[in-house]
Amino acid sequence: MTGVSTNPFDDDHFHEECAIFGIYGTPESSVHTALGLHALQHRGQEASGIVSFDGKDFHAHRGVGHVGENFDANSAPMQALKGHIAIGHNRYSTTGPSEVRNIQPFSSELAFGGFALAHNGNLTNAARLRASLVETGSLFQSSTDTEIIVHLVARSHQQGVSNRLIDALKQIEGAYSLVCIADDMLIGVRDPHGVRPLVLGKRDDAYVLSSETCGLDIVGAEFVRDLLPGEMVVIDKTGITSIMPFQEQPSRFCIFEYIYFARPDSILEGRGVYHARKSIGAELATESHVDADLVVPVPDSGLPAAIGYAQAANIPFELGIIRNHYIGRTFIQPTQKGRTDSVKMKHNANSSAVAGKRVILVDDSIVRGTTSRKIVLMMRAAGATEVHMRIASPPTINPCFYGVDTPDKDQLIAAQMSVDDIAKEIGVDSLSFISIDGLYRAMGEARRDPDCPQFCDACFTGDYPIKLATGLSAKRVSHGVIN
Repeated sequence: MTGVSTNPFDDDHFHEECAIFGIYGTPESSVHTALGLHALQHRGQEASGIVSFDGKDFHAHRGVGHVGENFDANSAPMQALKGHIAIGHNRYSTTGPSEVRNIQPFSSELAFGGFALAHNGNLTNAARLRASLVETGSLFQSSTDTEIIVHLVARSHQQGVSNRLIDALKQIEGAYSLVCIADDMLIGVRDPHGVRPLVLGKRDDAYVLSSETCGLDIVGAEFVRDLLPGEMVVIDKTGITSIMPFQEQPSRFCIFEYIYFARPDSILEGRGVYHARKSIGAELATESHVDADLVVPVPDSGLPAAIGYAQAANIPFELGIIRNHYIGRTFIQPTQKGRTDSVKMKHNANSSAVAGKRVILVDDSIVRGTTSRKIVLMMRAAGATEVHMRIASPPTINPCFYGVDTPDKDQLIAAQMSVDDIAKEIGVDSLSFISIDGLYRAMGEARRDPDCPQFCDACFTGDYPIKLATGLSAKRVSHGVIN
């Protein structure tokens, strides 16, 4: 469970709620894990943690802040993270400071020995499971749903760590990718629908698990494959074992990974993220082009889609907005007003490129509309004669309950207004979103088959592939806890 951009003012974006990484078979496991978390920093910036195992003892360090703030190569915490196995986690939080008690990976001494776990996703039956566990004597140290898995593993009567974990996971509902350490082994698991990503790589004799392939690249690991939906891999001194312990379900990989969450240089489920975003932009141009002089991306998330749009429309691409990449945590504003007033700290119009021009702005999504409105005003102040906006996703009308931090439905602008009304609200001359069928075409499908969709697209369609707890659709999930 953790975030998407190192910038604190991405108010018009969903935020992924974490990155996970694990490695088995190298004495420098913690160093490689820290590097992997660096590459996955876009998925979470509020906190990071690493747990390592040396064959006898577990070692852990967790801290608020970016990976580099917590895991300097020559620091005492890094030197103490000894062992040939390590797992790591990046976390994102939406309001206020991260609580240290919620920073993963979690580690515990259970009846069979030490156990450490890091989790990307959310459990939709977390409230019911937690209440039942507390009622029967479990003592929780955190407020996240991830700890529920630890308690279920501890209570299982199955023999062997992998069987205990399978027993625990069969009791939960929701989306998850996990990396675990126990009994001198590294375990990786994806939920039966494969909503959240997890890839397998190999570096010399070491095996690597990562949320994205960019985490493999930074440690020099060769991509082997994506874990299958519902697959568990167990890695130990004998090699790697694949287990398919759950009833087969239709694959419903999160389509927002391609639209925004994943790093553009990653490859997920056989698709290059960069090329997927370019294809989405090209499809967007086919569906809703308007006469204009320039295509301008809203950086950085709109860049690949804008390139695809410009190429398909055969009009110039220009960097009409320049992003400041050096905004630090010092400038995080805790209030909505503070975030809105601070947009100019992130973006500045390139007036020499846009003055006197009809501009098409391309962005990945509109969530609340606040940042979009500010950017449109910025374009007009810089001299743009027309401002049109094209969005590389369908209107976001539903919250996510599977590991993405989203506003309540009443804060999603597309759930409250028509497209024409949103256009008036944000001040553009025209506004278009890609259609849901167009999004599927860009992903290589003929259209979205309502009887057999290929992705989890519930934020656009309301088609939630995994059961929601009673009343959950009216609430939101933040950091794995039902609010």
